[in-house]
Amino acid sequence: MAAKNISVQSTAFEAEENIPMKYTCEGEGINPSLQFRNLPEGTKSIALIAEDPDTARGLFVHWVAWNIDPQKGIAENSKAPAEGKNGRGTTGYIPPCPPTGSHRYYFRAYALDATLNLSGDVDKQKLLDALQPHLLGEGFLMGRYEKQNQSA
Repeated sequence: MAAKNISVQSTAFEAEENIPMKYTCEGEGINPSLQFRNLPEGTKSIALIAEDPDTARGLFVHWVAWNIDPQKGIAENSKAPAEGKNGRGTTGYIPPCPPTGSHRYYFRAYALDATLNLSGDVDKQKLLDALQPHLLGEGFLMGRYEKQNQSA
């Protein structure tokens, strides 16, 4: 059975629009709120991977999270119930901070039929491997950001 398309939304920005400075390295650097709609029946949790495909070195992972309540979503400036290693090898959200030009930031959500019991060094690939047997649906929200002060 193919995974259902789910809707990922934020009160901070619309799909394909600019991410407000507040959520970037030039602002407060906090995570935007995220809500999930059009969820498949039986969704028990959401896994999330935020990434930037436009870096000079290839894809950069900004956030790895799971066991998010599908009804509550993620509040602005909050931690997910469970978080893994981002592209810096640390845990938590890394705000958009492109060195040059405009970059795209994808907040990819995965609707799961279970919560995941993961521990240790969970990175993007380990999360993707763990969620596959539980995947009911997926979707994404893409926002853009370009630094206002290129010398920062």
